Amino acid sequence: MKIVLTDAQTVFDDLVTPAPLRELGEVEEYGLLRYEEVAEKLIGADAAVVNKTLMDAHTLRYAKNLKYIGLFATGYNNIDIEYCRAHGITVCNAGVYSTNAVAQHTFALILESFNNTARYDRYVQDGLWKRSPTFSPFVYPLNELCGKTLGIVGLGAIGQAVAKIGNAFGMRVIAFNRRPKKVEGVESVGFEELLRQSDVVTVHCPLNDDSKEMFNRRTFAKMKPTALFVNTARGGVVAERDLYDALQNGVIGMAALDVLNVEPMEENCVLMGARNCLITPHIAWAPVETRQRLMGIVVDNIRNFRAGHPTNVVS
Repeated sequence: MKIVLTDAQTVFDDLVTPAPLRELGEVEEYGLLRYEEVAEKLIGADAAVVNKTLMDAHTLRYAKNLKYIGLFATGYNNIDIEYCRAHGITVCNAGVYSTNAVAQHTFALILESFNNTARYDRYVQDGLWKRSPTFSPFVYPLNELCGKTLGIVGLGAIGQAVAKIGNAFGMRVIAFNRRPKKVEGVESVGFEELLRQSDVVTVHCPLNDDSKEMFNRRTFAKMKPTALFVNTARGGVVAERDLYDALQNGVIGMAALDVLNVEPMEENCVLMGARNCLITPHIAWAPVETRQRLMGIVVDNIRNFRAGHPTNVVS
């Protein structure tokens, strides 16, 4: 079996390697192919394993032997599912490998926004505490999570994990899901009600036609002027110019993001330097243990496909 890795450097490092895949066949590993390079590299491949590489009619046009695409990811909006169905290509994602990691990072962003730990560390490292007249200088605001309302958009595995952490902090947890779910400790509400009531709005839904730019000028205007907006899902759920305007004009209080519309961040990204906007470079999914778990799922998916009972099939 010939397996092509199109964007290996987005997953692997010295701690997590593609060695387990080499037990399944011949592996051709490419660090990060450009869009125009992909089609040629897939010639003769039986399987491709990708993270964010766009797999569409153009990149797959020479892949006459290809029967399988595996994803180093849960989301699959970079795969042309209709094309794959029409050409008999099975597509399998990685299921819920990153649930705990993304929930953890979501609260890392929330806690940083509420506690300003990085700013206080900078205050100390710059020598300002040494010159403070008091032992506890109130330089940056500090707020408790207990008693605040956490609004979760998308109540899948990650949303539910975030809800549990919110409950542990003593927050009131409300959620909007396209298909209402009963989850212990979570109150189901409508989308607009969630926007109005939440002190923190955090997004955990997939990117699709319904969710694309669902956070825009109109939705931000319905949120509390002190609200924190958190996005660890997909950048495309946000109209970035509208978020920038909402932050600059005090329509909402803060934003904390791990994802953008274009990644890596563009030179002219409107959110660079935005007021009260914390951004991390799409790392919520990337702890070592999480990537090791991901490799196990990807390898099992290929083994199960070869055995005739594919798992985690999206097409």
